[in-house]
Amino acid sequence: MNSIHKTDEAIGFLPLPENKGKPITVIGTDAIRDNFDETCIQQAINSRMAPGVTDVILNPDAHAGYGAPVGCVMVSPTHIYPGPVGVDIKCSMSLLQLDIPEDAIRDKATRRALINAIVERTPTGAGRGQRSAKKARLVDRELGASAVTQGASREVCEALGIPFEWAQRCEDSTHVGHDGTYDALRSRLDFILDAGRIRNFAEKMTQLGSYGGGNHFGECEITQVTDRPWARETAETFGLRDGHVSFLSHCGSRGFGNLLAQGQFRDLENKFRAWSTPFPAGDKQLVYAPLGTPEADAYLDDMALGANFATVNHLLINALVLEAFQEVLPGAKGRLVYFISHNIAREEIVDGQKSWVHRKGATRAIPGGHFSLKDTPFEKTGHPILLPGNPRDGSVVMVARAGAERTAWSVNHGAGRQMGRKHAARTLDQKTVNAEFDVSDIMTNCRNYPIDEAPEAYKNFPEVLRSVESARLAETVAKLQARFVIKDEAAADD
Repeated sequence: MNSIHKTDEAIGFLPLPENKGKPITVIGTDAIRDNFDETCIQQAINSRMAPGVTDVILNPDAHAGYGAPVGCVMVSPTHIYPGPVGVDIKCSMSLLQLDIPEDAIRDKATRRALINAIVERTPTGAGRGQRSAKKARLVDRELGASAVTQGASREVCEALGIPFEWAQRCEDSTHVGHDGTYDALRSRLDFILDAGRIRNFAEKMTQLGSYGGGNHFGECEITQVTDRPWARETAETFGLRDGHVSFLSHCGSRGFGNLLAQGQFRDLENKFRAWSTPFPAGDKQLVYAPLGTPEADAYLDDMALGANFATVNHLLINALVLEAFQEVLPGAKGRLVYFISHNIAREEIVDGQKSWVHRKGATRAIPGGHFSLKDTPFEKTGHPILLPGNPRDGSVVMVARAGAERTAWSVNHGAGRQMGRKHAARTLDQKTVNAEFDVSDIMTNCRNYPIDEAPEAYKNFPEVLRSVESARLAETVAKLQARFVIKDEAAADD
């Protein structure tokens, strides 16, 4: 097995074969580093040695993925890679902070009423759209087209009942086309529809405001701000309220983003074969396009369309969740803390040059004072980092520190799987999983909590978190403790 060399408690590096180029940066304590599987390590090496790639970072949540590991960062100034973005374009996290004290949801009847009110508005499950939720916002074809070509514009937000000020609380509230214009996206969408690349566009637009399946979720939390002066000040800037209810959401671009991504993989695979271009390391999931080519332009446009869908999807979910809380607890108020992606490629400055930073299961981590946060609410503190763990062990809100520069201003996106879905289903006991939720007083909308999503299917979150803090990449501002979870009960594929 390829050997990771330790340089600090939670930092190491993985040399390339024959030391050909800059090694891979590895974040993780001994317990984390010793448990990366060989496929994950090999995918990291393949990604680093692919054309145009200058840096790869392996985060503590890393595991085998689509071409590149889930939980990695891949940097290239010259090429764009669909694999290190994945098939769920702009899968993201968002956090809604409510003014409801934790005592208000202590009663199980209240929590059950909240679960029902949310499920009536935000459907879960693959293929599910607004027609399966009687109190959802109905999105027609025209409004859907505006959402995917504009993102969270004032027009789209007002049409969907989303507070427009929430757009200021997004990592990116809107995405433009390859040439920096919205016209490119409108033209690309026209081409996609005219060519029949997505035949059920109107149906896919009805999925705006829904969670989907697999590891996507909505989770009611109690915000617990870290008892340190700097953390309390940062929490105030973020809009966090200690001892109050918040709501954490995880989802992406649903079926629309998946169709866009799959179409791009097919196009590029066909191009590689037509040109007799070898796939990097023989892996067709590492197809790429040199920047400036028609192929790269097409991918960037499709990625932007999917990303705009994901943005509006999250903001609409939060608006619907707030509406559900107000139905059960009249007078409740809420504001968006932040919306941040972990499946996207962004053009950023890395080591003094413009590069496309591909974050596949990785989260941007920019500290206060960085030029990219100028004129944002987080200019002085750094932006919120939303890291989901699991319902039992909680999740966290973090803020970046200067050490994140060594990881291309990135951290992990959560705990990371340690069991495949089929392995978890074979290994774990359903009654034990359900009992653990009962003991922890965590309610769900599921008759049986999905066994392939049980906490034991994921890495040890406290150890993952210790890796991030020990490497001085980020610090914890607040912990989020689950009180109930909205999840798709249907079995997911690997």
